[in-house]
Amino acid sequence: MEQQNDSDLSDLPSFRAEVREFLANNLPSDLRKKVLEHKRLEKEDYLRWHKILFEKGWVAPNWPVEYGGTGWSLMQRYAFDEECAIAGAPETVPFGLRMVAPVIMAYGSAEQKSYYLPRILSGEDWWCQGYSEPGSGSDLVSLKMRAEIQDGVFVVNGQKTWTTYAQYADMMFCLVRTDPEARLYAGISFLLVDMRTPGISIRPIRTLDGNTEINEVFFDNVKVPLVNLVGELNSGWTYAKFLLSHERFGAVRVGRNKRELAFLKRIARERTVDGRPLVDDPVWAHAIAKLEVDMLALEQTNLRLMERVQAGAGNGAEASLLKLLGTSHVKAITEHQVEAAGTHALPFRPEAFSLAEPAQDQLSPHWSGPLVGFCLNLRKISIYGGTDEIQKNIISKVALGL
Repeated sequence: MEQQNDSDLSDLPSFRAEVREFLANNLPSDLRKKVLEHKRLEKEDYLRWHKILFEKGWVAPNWPVEYGGTGWSLMQRYAFDEECAIAGAPETVPFGLRMVAPVIMAYGSAEQKSYYLPRILSGEDWWCQGYSEPGSGSDLVSLKMRAEIQDGVFVVNGQKTWTTYAQYADMMFCLVRTDPEARLYAGISFLLVDMRTPGISIRPIRTLDGNTEINEVFFDNVKVPLVNLVGELNSGWTYAKFLLSHERFGAVRVGRNKRELAFLKRIARERTVDGRPLVDDPVWAHAIAKLEVDMLALEQTNLRLMERVQAGAGNGAEASLLKLLGTSHVKAITEHQVEAAGTHALPFRPEAFSLAEPAQDQLSPHWSGPLVGFCLNLRKISIYGGTDEIQKNIISKVALGL
């Protein structure tokens, strides 16, 4: 982790101003509207914003400069993420840029680095993550998908589930069992799989909001070249833990929480009960004030733990602590959004997730349609990347020594 000097902090306001100017001039208004009003984003939306950032040279702030990164300090990356979220920019899809890319950089072969990293950076390859299986979610180490070496290739059989955006993916990074006799963490390997390989089939899982962003993926004698093994055979659990630490450290998303808190305030201003706005109701004023205080505490905790990590003083529990705090806070905000909307949030209208939705009943505010779907969908954040219960176990063991 790079060291941060005083000039990094003194230049931060001008850096934020530069980011805001870029967003004002380059973030498409339709994408901004989709994000701010909780509309559904399609693959083309994500790729369009990815390309804009790529052309600017800002698509991979967490990458080293030699691979196409920005060279920003940790505080600059934090400021960039926050400004993008508040402005309503789509999040870049994490599976390539922030998950498999660091693993390839740290453990991949020279050939893997030279081939995959430029394609991830440009957006040419869309990645998905093959970790969870039926019966192997939080207990990931119990995974059963097999990869056997036959005639100079891996032959893969089994199933992955809850695979986000598998229907769009060109590539999957996945954990497979390559030594069925090994116990627990041993015998697991990390493979890169071309999703166009014969024998792969995808079945969508429909979520409560009517979307199909997650999937089951089936492997039937899928042949994967030996060169697609990352690192050493049967050492995949080491790489999996490395990846999960990256996933969890970025899960706090302070900027997103600020954006959603601002949306809650908007609802409280526009929604009237008994002739007055909710924001003037003492109970609601207290609830919003508490969420804002919690936001300030989350932000300061995030900054404090970032400083510890930069100084090399972290104990390994920071990522889990931030994920737990960040997910709990944004879930509380979205639940208050639904409650503030009242009966306006009750009807489920699939067309509400589109910018092209037809005119609706004037009694129902235009922001109310997607609220329940957004709130329910966001509950997944307390599950992926390790459930809240798993994070508490890690914190108790690593930070508290229990």
